[in-house]
Amino acid sequence: SQAQPIVAAHYPAGAEGIKGASLPPPGFYFRDYNMFYTADRFVDGPPGFDIFAYVNAPRFIWMTDWKILGADYGMDVIVPFGYMDWNLSTPGGKVSDDYSGIGDIQLEPALLSWHLPQVDLAAGYAVWVPTGDFSTTRPDVLAKGFWSHMLTFGTTWYPDQEKTWALSLLNRYEFCQEQEDTKIDPGQVYTLEFGLSKSLSKTIDAGLVGYWQQQTTDDEGATATTAHDRKVGLGAEISGVCPITGLLGSLRYVHEFNAEERPEGELITLTVTKRF
Repeated sequence: SQAQPIVAAHYPAGAEGIKGASLPPPGFYFRDYNMFYTADRFVDGPPGFDIFAYVNAPRFIWMTDWKILGADYGMDVIVPFGYMDWNLSTPGGKVSDDYSGIGDIQLEPALLSWHLPQVDLAAGYAVWVPTGDFSTTRPDVLAKGFWSHMLTFGTTWYPDQEKTWALSLLNRYEFCQEQEDTKIDPGQVYTLEFGLSKSLSKTIDAGLVGYWQQQTTDDEGATATTAHDRKVGLGAEISGVCPITGLLGSLRYVHEFNAEERPEGELITLTVTKRF
């Protein structure tokens, strides 16, 4: 039996926030995502469900000097690690477990970045590799057990000449492959992340952030359901850069609501970026 319904999306909504569609100039970067997630609300889900999860996802980004269609060409890889502790009630009693390990690796061989006077644009193609230890008896936070392909397109618009205001929309669309252990082909998934920010100084930005993640097509397979999972989140973020070290950091909090076939929880994301 499964710990909860299969969640189609590989991409963790909430990983990006303000200026999320703006990529850095040519260079080599290390970005470290730290995501803390807690939830004890699961409408129409397993009773008595609660979960705590921590995911550390190092990302290595190389933006080259090569140009494609006027854009900087780059590539990146994300290797996530994590820990989770979860509990749920079943007819046979309460079930609880904790787990730590590597998650599914994301390879993004095609990353394009345009920097126009008042607009940044980004596009990309990525593949998620089922490198994690997937199990049907626990929530699929770290490992999904299937391959998926993801297309990305986003824009950051600076409405004022000084670029103190920024509105960012980051769109991702995933095509999921069959999960071998369950013989279920999860549906396709659309994710929108958005951010509206204001520069408080030359080094600090703050603003509102949020996301909407929606399964768009039915699961396929003998035991598949027609339910489409969804979650929506809204919160705030503050980010800043240290001129001495060159470190860029951001702290984001998001509260989830209006979920379907998914838990509703709280997400805190701490991200640190360093150029080499």
